[in-house]
Amino acid sequence: MIQTILLHIFGSFVGTVAFAVLFNVPKRFYLCCGLTGTAGWMIYLTLTAGYDLSPALASFFGTLAVVLISRILTVRMKCPITIFLISGIIPLVPGAGVYFTAYYLVTNRMALAGQRGMEALKIAFAIVLGIVLIVSIPREFFQIRYWRQRKALKRRGKA
Repeated sequence: MIQTILLHIFGSFVGTVAFAVLFNVPKRFYLCCGLTGTAGWMIYLTLTAGYDLSPALASFFGTLAVVLISRILTVRMKCPITIFLISGIIPLVPGAGVYFTAYYLVTNRMALAGQRGMEALKIAFAIVLGIVLIVSIPREFFQIRYWRQRKALKRRGKA
């Protein structure tokens, strides 16, 4: 059990960092990219295995975590969100589902192709929905200065 969890953590971290290298992300961001992808994958894995949620719903919540962490790191590290988002979302992308859809189409198993294709489409849509939901939040919301100013305004209003 522990070995499986550690293997998933290690695999998602290394896979995410490998894609960060592939996308020419600066070296100083590798650790943050790896942790972002690992967090999203662990949420996905926990929800599918532990809580028996559908892969699409688990992908949605994993994507929410990846995008939220990416937004926070973007403000903190002063860099574009795509550095963390693209590499962090890679473990959640339904690559195997798309592959098996094409495989079943080629081998003339239409029912299986439709089933796998629909599941991959649901996961892809959940990922897009999660990205849109978090990216639509204004940037100031993720800055500490915003919350300090808001707190100061509330104090002045009560005084």
